[in-house]
Amino acid sequence: MIHFDQEVCGDPVAALAREWLETNGLGGFSSSTITGLNTRRYHGLLVAATKPPVGRILLLSKLEETLVLNGRRYDLSANQYPGIIHPQGYKYQTGFRLDPFPVFTYEVEGILIEKFVFMLYGENTTVIQYELRGKGDDAANHQPTTANCFLELRPLIAFRDYHNLVHENAALNSQIETDEALAVIKPDKDLPALYFAHDAEELAETSFWYRNFEYREERARGFDFTEDLFNPFVLKFNLNRRTEASIIASTERRDVRQAHTYRQEEIERRRRIVESAPSRDELVTALTVASDQYLVARGLEKTVIAGYHWFSDWGRDTMIALPGLALVRGRFDVARSILSEFARHVDRGMLPNRFPDAGETPEYNTVDATLWFFEAARSLLFYTNDYEFVRASLYEVLKDIIRWHVRGTRYGIQVCEDGLLSAGETGVQLTWMDAKVGDWVVTPRQGKPVEIQALWYNALKIMEELAAKFSDATNQTLYREMAERARMSFNSLFWNEDAASLFDVVDGDVRDASIRPNQIFAVSLHHSMLSRERARRVLETVENDLLTPYGLRSLSPQDPAYRPRYEGDSLARDGAYHQGTVWAWLMGPFITAYIKAHDESVEAKERARAWLAPFHTHLNEAGLGHISEIFNGDAPHAPNGCIAQAWSVAEVLRAAVEDIR
Repeated sequence: MIHFDQEVCGDPVAALAREWLETNGLGGFSSSTITGLNTRRYHGLLVAATKPPVGRILLLSKLEETLVLNGRRYDLSANQYPGIIHPQGYKYQTGFRLDPFPVFTYEVEGILIEKFVFMLYGENTTVIQYELRGKGDDAANHQPTTANCFLELRPLIAFRDYHNLVHENAALNSQIETDEALAVIKPDKDLPALYFAHDAEELAETSFWYRNFEYREERARGFDFTEDLFNPFVLKFNLNRRTEASIIASTERRDVRQAHTYRQEEIERRRRIVESAPSRDELVTALTVASDQYLVARGLEKTVIAGYHWFSDWGRDTMIALPGLALVRGRFDVARSILSEFARHVDRGMLPNRFPDAGETPEYNTVDATLWFFEAARSLLFYTNDYEFVRASLYEVLKDIIRWHVRGTRYGIQVCEDGLLSAGETGVQLTWMDAKVGDWVVTPRQGKPVEIQALWYNALKIMEELAAKFSDATNQTLYREMAERARMSFNSLFWNEDAASLFDVVDGDVRDASIRPNQIFAVSLHHSMLSRERARRVLETVENDLLTPYGLRSLSPQDPAYRPRYEGDSLARDGAYHQGTVWAWLMGPFITAYIKAHDESVEAKERARAWLAPFHTHLNEAGLGHISEIFNGDAPHAPNGCIAQAWSVAEVLRAAVEDIR
C-alpha cells in the first residue's frame, strides 16, 4: 500500500508531483494528483473510451466538495487559478493512500472523512464515495461528533477530446434530465450522455461556468494551459442521520444503491491480481498490479495502451511489453489475443505502428515493430509450447513478412545483398528513436540501424526453428542461409574496435560511432550474432557510458549532442528525447544481456537485483505504483514524460522474473 501523511499532502510542491491513476480495461481512466488538484489537461474523474481503446473523451473533470458543519463551510477541493490555489482543501487533508484504489482522508472540526475513488472494470464508470467518522471511541461506530452535517458536491464537466481544452461557450446544452437518484446531462449531441447516480436529498440546477483553471504541467510542456469548466447542478447530502454519500458518474445508467457492492467486487478483483503475481517479491507484486492497467480491449480482442495519459496502442510498444505484461503473469490467452489482433492488421509485411485516437486507419511507419512481433511469438512459445496456435494463426503471416522484407516494402525497408536490412527515407523516422518536430527528424538513423540488424537476425533464427518444427524444409534452409549471411556481414560492418562497441548506424561508407543503447539488443535478444568476448565489451561500454539508476541513457554524456534534461517546449523536449534522456524500459534488455553474458551466475543476478532497487522508491513518486516513461540524463534523474509507461513496467517486471528470480 502506498501512503502519504499530512506533511506530504499539505505541501503543494510534494503533493502535486504525485499522481494517481485508475483504469477500466477499455482505455478509459480516472486520474489526478493526491490532493485532487488537476495539473494536466488529461486529469479528470471520468475519461471515457468511446471507441475502446481510443476515442477518449474527458467527461467529468472533478467535483467541488464542501462540508457544511453547523452552518460553517469547509472546502475540501483545490484548484490552481492565476496566481493562487483556491480553495485549499489540502490543508484539511490528513492522508492519501492506494488501498487498493485512491483513498483521501480529511479532518474537519473533529470529523474524519474518507473519500474513495475507483473505476468499474469494463465500463466507463467512476464511483466516488464519502464516509464520515468521529474521533476517538466514536470512530469504531462510524458516528460523527456533530448533529448538523451536510455535504455539497458540484460536478465540473468538460465534454471534450482529452487532448484538447474547453472554454466558456453558448453552444453547450445545459439541460438536465432528472429522475429519482439520477441526473443526466448531454451537452453535445455527438458525445455520450453522462449519468450521475446519487443518493443526495437535493439537486439544485446551477448552470454556472468556473473560469481560468490552470494546468501547471501543460504550461511547463509549452502547451495551452487554461480551461473553463461547466457546473450543471449541485448535490446536497444530509449527513445528520447517515454517514455515507455516493455518486456514480457513468456513460450508462447505474444504481447508486450498488455502490458498496461495486467497491467490494473491485477490491476482490484486485486481490486476485495480487495473488497472481509470479513471486512474493515486493517489486514484482507491485508491477504485477500495475501491469494489469495496460491490458485493454480492442473490439473482442486485447491490446496494450502504451502509456498514460496520452498514448494509444502502438505496435512497437505492444510487442516489447507483451512478455512482461502478459506472459510472465500467466495471461497466455491475453497474449494470444494480442498477437492474433495485430496479425490481422499486418499489411505489406508491416505491423501497425499506431492506432490513432479517433479510430482512423492504422499507421504503418516503423521498421522495428514488425521484427519485435517475431520475438513476442517466440516468447509465447517459451512459456506455453503452443506451436499449434503459432502454426494456425501466425506462421503464414510471419513467412509473408519475411517475403515482403526481401522484395521491399514501404519506406525503403528491404534486405540488401549483404543480408542486412536497410530502411529509411528522408523526413521519416522508422526506429524507436522517432522524435520529429515539423520536418526535423531528430535522430533519422537512415540506413542500417544496429538494433534492426539484431532483430532481423533474431527473426530469421526464430523462423528457422519454426520451419523445422513444422517440417517446412525448404524454408528452414532458406532462413538458415539468410541468417548466416546477416551474421557474417554484421560482424564485419558493425564492430567498432576503437570504442569496443557497435556502430549505431551503417549507411554505405558512413558509420555512426555514437554510443547509444541500441547495441544492447545485439546481446540481449535470444539469438545473438556476437561472440562472448564482443558481447562483454559492448556491455562494459554501455554500463560505463549509459547506465543510470533508472535505465539507460539514449546517448553518451561524452557526446557533444548530449542533452542532460528533458524540459521546455515541444521543440526542446523532442530535441532531448533521444539525445541523452534515460529510458526505463531499456533496463530490461540491459539486465538480460548482462546475465546472459555472465552465464547466469549468482553474482550477476545479485548485481542485477541491485540495479532494480531504485524502482522501489520510484513507485512512490510521479505515477504512483507505476514506472515513468523517461528520466533526465543527469542526476538526480527526475522522472518525466508519461507517468505510467507500459514497456517501462513490463521490461522491469520481465527482467525481475525471467532473469533474476
